[in-house]
Amino acid sequence: MTTPGERMLELLSLLQSGRRWTSQDLSRAMDVPARTLRRDLEHLRDLGYPVEGVRGPGGHYRLVAGSALPPLMLDDEATAIVLGLRLAATGGTGVDFTAEAVDRAGAKLRRILPASLRRRTDEVLAAVEFAHVDHPRVDTDTLVTTTRAITTRHCLSFTHHGRSGVSGRVVEPMRLVQIRGRWYLYAWDRDRNDWRNFRVDRIAEPQTTQKTFLPRPLPTEDLVQHIEARFHGPRTNQVVLTLHTDVHDAASRLHRIDGVLETIDDHRCRYTASVDSYTWIAVVLTATDIEFSVDEPADFRAFLEHTGRRLLRAT
Repeated sequence: MTTPGERMLELLSLLQSGRRWTSQDLSRAMDVPARTLRRDLEHLRDLGYPVEGVRGPGGHYRLVAGSALPPLMLDDEATAIVLGLRLAATGGTGVDFTAEAVDRAGAKLRRILPASLRRRTDEVLAAVEFAHVDHPRVDTDTLVTTTRAITTRHCLSFTHHGRSGVSGRVVEPMRLVQIRGRWYLYAWDRDRNDWRNFRVDRIAEPQTTQKTFLPRPLPTEDLVQHIEARFHGPRTNQVVLTLHTDVHDAASRLHRIDGVLETIDDHRCRYTASVDSYTWIAVVLTATDIEFSVDEPADFRAFLEHTGRRLLRAT
């Protein structure tokens, strides 16, 4: 079943075709009763869309051409858009949008919103604050060039400033992935004959080449987890804990979840984590201040006992 918003968009799409629609034809095309159609047409008029209706023989509906753009038909979507624009201005998207571009987009949106929505979005913006993000940002030209190469299946050449130095690369670009505020290009490196991920802010002079390629099957459906696993290397330590709080509270308080949370009862949950060091998970558990007990392994119990004695000696 379609939502009222979806019906409005479908109805607008039909009316904007320029055809003169009879009531019966519109009802069939929309798959709605005549009463629902009349109500939807009136709703469009209330929003400011110039829907003309002609009665009698040859009666029809059409959208009057050449009229001024009516208020944009949005609801909660308007709040999502203005928050997204504010986030873009602070660098939260990881893309180097200029403040002027964000302000112009916000001003254009505001001009075409109905008065009630304009007030609502103004109230939201007046009440929220976003922290400024200091991660390196991707310039928009690099983003546009890379996405065009991905969608058109053209090889991408660029200079990469990596930890081991500067190198020229020619790759078959497959996806752009954002992880913790940074953008990564996941691609098949033709020279290395393997999959590689590149931080996009370290890519310079990207150019779409004339070489096309057939997309290779990706090694996984979850590229975010796949790339993060590459950052940390293989994780060989599995820790099973009983956390003395419910699963929702644990999920909200853990700085990072490196495994699976399962409910035991209303006051306890099981946390099975795969980590590359006992030190890391001990720090996370200390910072969250969640009471817990170690189910396994014995090595982790011994690590906590040794660390606890060392800390007590410091007091």
